[in-house]
Amino acid sequence: MLFKKSQLDGIADGTIDLTFRRWPAPRVGPGSRQRTAVGVIEIDTVDLVDDLTDDDARRAGWSSRDAVLAAFKGRAGDLYRMELHLAGPDPRAVLRERPATGEELAELRRRVERMGPWAMHYLHAIAARPGVRAPELAADFGLETRAFKARVRRLKELGLTESLTTGYRLSPRGESFVNHNGPGG
Repeated sequence: MLFKKSQLDGIADGTIDLTFRRWPAPRVGPGSRQRTAVGVIEIDTVDLVDDLTDDDARRAGWSSRDAVLAAFKGRAGDLYRMELHLAGPDPRAVLRERPATGEELAELRRRVERMGPWAMHYLHAIAARPGVRAPELAADFGLETRAFKARVRRLKELGLTESLTTGYRLSPRGESFVNHNGPGG
């Protein structure tokens, strides 16, 4: 699910605890989690609704019931109401701020090496050119942007990179790994 920045801000500060979607069938269920810019959002309930109240609309960050219905007018599917809450920080964000040490560093080294030589090449390229758009970095490696981004996400899962508004940069964990503790380091 995509959320507007204003919705994410409301979820983070607790003023938004509902959302609505029009789908042919539910795409999430209770207990589903989604990583976002403000942290991990957990879905508490998913209910098919025929109608909603102004109070429901305000809890979802809308001005009124009519505003919600107008936003979904013409879209196929049923209207679903989901209660949600901020479950905590994105674990990748927590991880990337913490340098790897000892046994953790050895495991991180093994995982990066198993990915193949491209992993260290990407880390060095991102370190040398933070904030450069993904299509430009992908072209440097002779890859389509989609394939490049998929690989960078694998590095992000290890806490080594972070996305910027444009491009990427190494996280503190990634900088430590590349500069002091990379493979063979």
